Amino acid sequence: MKILVIGGSGTIGKKIVEFFSKEHQVIVAGRSSKDYPVDIADTKSIKELYKKVKETGKVDAIICAAGEAKWAPFKDLSETDFHIGLRSKLMGQVNVVRYGHKCLKKKGSITLTTGILADDPVYQTTSAAMVNGGIHSFVQAVAIEMRKKIRVNVVSSGVVVDAHHKYESYFPGHPPIPMEKMIMGYRKSVSGRVNGEVIRIYS
Repeated sequence: MKILVIGGSGTIGKKIVEFFSKEHQVIVAGRSSKDYPVDIADTKSIKELYKKVKETGKVDAIICAAGEAKWAPFKDLSETDFHIGLRSKLMGQVNVVRYGHKCLKKKGSITLTTGILADDPVYQTTSAAMVNGGIHSFVQAVAIEMRKKIRVNVVSSGVVVDAHHKYESYFPGHPPIPMEKMIMGYRKSVSGRVNGEVIRIYS
């Protein structure tokens, strides 16, 4: 398969690229990419990425492991702070789906990324939890309407081992998720036949 990974240089993205590169052709895109730059908070940037990818031939799968949201106490969050997550992680991933058909083969798949906060929020994550929950509902609904038999899923993981040291204080009592287990969620979405599913990997 030919797979486009958006956010392929991040903590999770690197593992996704490493895993799928063993057997498939992988195109790595992201804000720091020289060959395939993209900022998913910018709709024009997404369109330009897909146009460039399509020039090399359509892909079988798109994986998005990009997007950000503001972490802060609710009382300190401004409307502008909320819009960071709405513009980047939520609408950014929505737009990855909206325009993804332009460079996807028939029966291709799109896999988005969220996290445990949608189901088990912790302190200072009001904005991030809201965005994650919105993506879950979006995936379940949009899967019903996708053309060309394109499947759409989302992988929602707990805090992965490689990032546990950074976020441990925010998630007391949450077991770190082995990277190998987290990757299986993406494998299920890309190589399986599930559609409209929130693939939860929380323990």
